[in-house]
Amino acid sequence: MGGSGHRRVNALAWGCVASSLGVALSGCTTLDPGPPQFAVEIEAGALWQSRNDVAVPGDTGTRFALDDLTGSGPFPVGRIEALWRPAPRHEVRGVIAPIETSGQGTLDEPVEFAGATFAAGAETDAIFRFNSYRVTYRYLFFQGEEWEWRAGLTAFVRDALIELEQAGVSAEKSNTGLVPLLHVAGSWRFADDWRVALDADAAAASQGRAIDAALKGYWRLGDAVELGFGYRTIEGGADNDEVYTFTWLHQAVVSLRWTF
Repeated sequence: MGGSGHRRVNALAWGCVASSLGVALSGCTTLDPGPPQFAVEIEAGALWQSRNDVAVPGDTGTRFALDDLTGSGPFPVGRIEALWRPAPRHEVRGVIAPIETSGQGTLDEPVEFAGATFAAGAETDAIFRFNSYRVTYRYLFFQGEEWEWRAGLTAFVRDALIELEQAGVSAEKSNTGLVPLLHVAGSWRFADDWRVALDADAAAASQGRAIDAALKGYWRLGDAVELGFGYRTIEGGADNDEVYTFTWLHQAVVSLRWTF
């Protein structure tokens, strides 16, 4: 075959390659990119407490209502959540949720707390802190046209503090620990731009229990932004020789959620 024949074959081959690449590239531009891989949600609101009972030590300390000193609220509250979707149906979520209430009041009776005695009728400063840090793995086990359900496990690290102070007397009880929790989350999209979401971490044992649950509505403001609003409750505590504490908190919250 002469030189012109080789040139014709090469031109035909390169033409086929170019045509194939063009088809492949056009096909790539029409592929569905799938759901966003990341999400960040910033939540803020007001907190009230309907119960905050304490005794330190749990077996010999005086049991009293800490919220009688701090008041029932409202107190400012917030949290940050970050979500990573490494593969379809698999999600990893991180949460930072600090909580602190404080105030001043008087005790109805003398209180033995953490090795100190606090007199009745004297002005007493109180601080309650319950910061939580969480990492959750969850799996999308049901996905329909309107409903989605996920389940998983949460590693919950608590950083808790209770502090009392009177003139010349102060005492505190702090506790940091890791607790495994069960996780469930559901979402119902009842309209194009609206959905309702349930999210809960919970566990119970003979030594105590922990529940953090939220029911929120979401309004889609754009392709990647949602406005959320709703109710969150945190309930639980521990009953052992070291400490007795049971708390029930209520939050009215709003949030912004971005996906990318």
